[in-house]
Amino acid sequence: MKKPYYITTAIAYTSKKPHIGNSYEIVLTDAIARFKRMQGFDVFFLTGTDEHGQKIEECAKECNCSPNEYVDKIANEIREICDLLNTTYDKFIRTTDDYHVKAVQNIFKRLYEQGDIYKSEYEGMYCVPCEGFYTSSQLIDGKCPECRSEVRPTKEEAYFLKLSKYQKQLEEHILKNPDFIYPESRKREMLNNFIKPGLQDLCVSRTSFKWGVPVTFDDKHIIYVWVDALSNYITALGFDAKENSKLYYKYWPADVHVIGKDILRFHTIYWPIILMALGEPLPKQIFGHPWLLMGNDKMSKSKGNVIYADDLVNLFGVDAVRHYLLSEMPHASDGSLTYSSIIERYNSELANTLGNLVNRCVAMVNKYFDGVLNAPKEPKPIDDELKSLALSALPKIAKLMDTYHISDAVDEIFSLARRSNKYIDETTPWILAKDEHKKERLNTVLYNLIESIRFIAVLLSPFMPATSENILSQIGCNINSFNSLNEFGAMPEGQKMGEPVPLFSRLDEKEVLTKIESALGEKQEETADCLEGVSMIGIEDFAKVDLRIAEIIDCKPIKRAKKLLELTLNDGTSAPRTVVSGIARWYSPENLVGRKIILVYNLSPATLCGVVSSGMILAAACGEDDVRVIFADDMPSGAKIS
Repeated sequence: MKKPYYITTAIAYTSKKPHIGNSYEIVLTDAIARFKRMQGFDVFFLTGTDEHGQKIEECAKECNCSPNEYVDKIANEIREICDLLNTTYDKFIRTTDDYHVKAVQNIFKRLYEQGDIYKSEYEGMYCVPCEGFYTSSQLIDGKCPECRSEVRPTKEEAYFLKLSKYQKQLEEHILKNPDFIYPESRKREMLNNFIKPGLQDLCVSRTSFKWGVPVTFDDKHIIYVWVDALSNYITALGFDAKENSKLYYKYWPADVHVIGKDILRFHTIYWPIILMALGEPLPKQIFGHPWLLMGNDKMSKSKGNVIYADDLVNLFGVDAVRHYLLSEMPHASDGSLTYSSIIERYNSELANTLGNLVNRCVAMVNKYFDGVLNAPKEPKPIDDELKSLALSALPKIAKLMDTYHISDAVDEIFSLARRSNKYIDETTPWILAKDEHKKERLNTVLYNLIESIRFIAVLLSPFMPATSENILSQIGCNINSFNSLNEFGAMPEGQKMGEPVPLFSRLDEKEVLTKIESALGEKQEETADCLEGVSMIGIEDFAKVDLRIAEIIDCKPIKRAKKLLELTLNDGTSAPRTVVSGIARWYSPENLVGRKIILVYNLSPATLCGVVSSGMILAAACGEDDVRVIFADDMPSGAKIS
């Protein structure tokens, strides 16, 4: 009987389409799930969407639709991205699912009835993007300590969860289970910065908005995000405070929750305490992975540095994107994404190291032996190092996967590919082919290479599944289990090769970057290079920028670009001016006409999606997903700012 293994991602918040940094998590978790299946585990892999909250209610209002219509759209986009990236989740939960809503209501009621939830009043500062409450002392420069957004003073009746009641029990559990929070640096952060200083009871209901799970015994309140969203890990298995399913008893507790480091506090403090209060087992491990940055900066729509998975797939293909994400991210520190680095890794590792290896070897078997692979009959000591490296690869990779050193595990596979290429140079099969007396040796060399390629293909399966299948097809092999890697020599005698088809063709960097610039609608070489910092300027540089007040006299969307609006401005001169701005996500045309803005008057014209933009309007990034135009309604058009 297979041993159960339950793995989850954090459920994606449906306020917006997820960027590639968000998508990294589903690919990472999928690679672990696939690897565990190949090891013989009975894997249950859960992902899904978090669909309630004030932020979503406000997003829906901006889009002139109901919250339900809004989350249906975003949840569908999120699921499409999971499918596009070839992930093998077993269940996709939505927190608007009827069974989840019912289970959450029963959980909340049970905690209330047993005294772990009580009614009181909350007064403090609230951050909408983070859906978090903060005291004045927790704010940084008066803003949210998590995302630096503006916070709102809030006072309302609320229910609270008694975190303080379970603080000692939680601390003891973490100390007795050293791998509960992983890696070690995350555990120290949670213990020293949040738990040991003392836990304050947690607000778990709201009355100031309606988009959420209603409290059954107090209809003024909706259940706040943490009880609602975090409970998905057990409700997806059929947990209900009144009854549980066979699935729950089979898979719970989870073997690992895979989450981003930014939500570690919620998963290592709030979630364990909810489970303790319910009397349920805690997950075995919570792995807080690092962020994938754009250059040196966290991805954010407000910063204009967001990249989406589908855009990358269109440029590079699914497995190339999976490979980049899994190989580029370090174990415990943030990874960096730039278009140039994607292209460099694509060419050096996929096209050269892997692609050329497979193509050359299959082509040589076809050329020298009519595509038929025969058993090796003339081994030499030089073969032993290649065989030894192949046989040691899986044990090394398995050990690395157990500690989530994913990029190191992928590198072990490419180490075998690099060694195989070196073996070609050492054995020079093209020279052996010229001597009829060395035919047996040539056959042995090519057999060793094809068998090594089979090892590579099987090992790649959790990380680059389509590429793995392609390689196995080209070598005419269907032996693709981990058990087949216990010995070197599983390729059967007389095996017929397929046609050598390039796995990855080299990319021209300039050509790809030009294509990217075109897709973005503007030429920004910094998109490829990812600016690493801010350059200081002198007063003479600032004096070159001509800022003026302008009135928006007309505004309309650009059909080919959902993010852009075409603004017609009165800048105080006789002729109107056209400016394209990427603010469609936050502003509708009818809300802009008649408003006055600050215009960069002397910016060189640029063509964006077919529209010539003569200038730029000023806006401020007020949070990860909050961009606000700087209005100047009480100033005359054409007034110069200095």
